[in-house]
Amino acid sequence: MRAFRLLLILVLALGLAACGKKDTKFRTYKGPEVTAVVIKKTERVMYLLHNEKVLKKYDVGLGFAPVGHKQFEGDGKTPEGTYYMTFKNPNSRYHLSLYVNYPNVIDKEFALLQNKKPGGEIFIHGGPRNKVSVRDWTEGCIAVTDDQIEEVYSMVNLGTPVHILP
Repeated sequence: MRAFRLLLILVLALGLAACGKKDTKFRTYKGPEVTAVVIKKTERVMYLLHNEKVLKKYDVGLGFAPVGHKQFEGDGKTPEGTYYMTFKNPNSRYHLSLYVNYPNVIDKEFALLQNKKPGGEIFIHGGPRNKVSVRDWTEGCIAVTDDQIEEVYSMVNLGTPVHILP
């Protein structure tokens, strides 16, 4: 009888837990379309815009050597220029991430002329699992918190222009 009660309590507890709010990293967004992402490197700020209106503003971390335009693999710089969101990664090492299409044709040509690799895989992503304590720590990506990337991921569509300014 005691085992039956224990089993019943366990089944009820699991049933109630299943009815609770699901903790998911995939949010829904029903507001105005994000028509552009603007990142101001010197201010360490990212804006999500609908036309000229700022919808959201985030503090960001950049590459470990953020001054100047990314030119080569391993330089620690965050690119500058206009790029586009081309891929969403739901299985990122950094919670969620959105791929910025660096390097573009010009970036590749420049690196080739220098006989170097341009680097790549520039993302807007969440924070690391080990919670780095320095602001600019990425290899050239744009970093926000895990909570913030969930919001950004839900708001920004593929094809959205990303303007990265000095």
